[in-house]
Amino acid sequence: MKLGWLPGANYQNLRDIKQFEKLGFLDINWKNYNFEKHLEAVKSTQPFVTVARDIINIDQLEIILEEAYELSKWAEKVIIVPKDLRLEPLLPDVIPEDYILGYSVPTRYGGTKIKSKCFLGRKVHLLGGHPTQQRMIADKINVCSIDCNRLTIDASYGDYYDGETFRPHPLGGYERCIIDSITNINHLWENYTVGINT
Repeated sequence: MKLGWLPGANYQNLRDIKQFEKLGFLDINWKNYNFEKHLEAVKSTQPFVTVARDIINIDQLEIILEEAYELSKWAEKVIIVPKDLRLEPLLPDVIPEDYILGYSVPTRYGGTKIKSKCFLGRKVHLLGGHPTQQRMIADKINVCSIDCNRLTIDASYGDYYDGETFRPHPLGGYERCIIDSITNINHLWENYTVGINT
């Protein structure tokens, strides 16, 4: 938080964020999603932003928008993540401007196959991915926020993000790895302004 970041948590694991006054990002279990549990967690934490379940099937768009509306009553912002390729020619018009579009950064674990140009003209949250890759994507679309679990995972192995890649920290220590990673990620975004590439 001293470095300008807000804490994040999954709606299934809120114990690690009890000591924080404000939750920045409430994530979901997208493989095994439960709307009722998600909504309950949003009501209890009232996060700055949460994410609705991914639109894997365009036929679910209406119900996901209804769920997003319910979530928006308790979160300041809601992210909607389009993934069905049939949405590509329809974006961003089929998702109301009240919502941030979520771009799931392509990695070996998943991500979206929808072209980034389909997100033009809207504020976008980047989900996952490598910090360097996230910053490169931001040169093409209007990124207003990011999340990155990668740095916490790497820190548990003594690695940190040095501004280009993850490597072993010269001094080690989980907290030191986190602080130095965030400092270097912040440096990547120093001159970035939301709205320059719409």
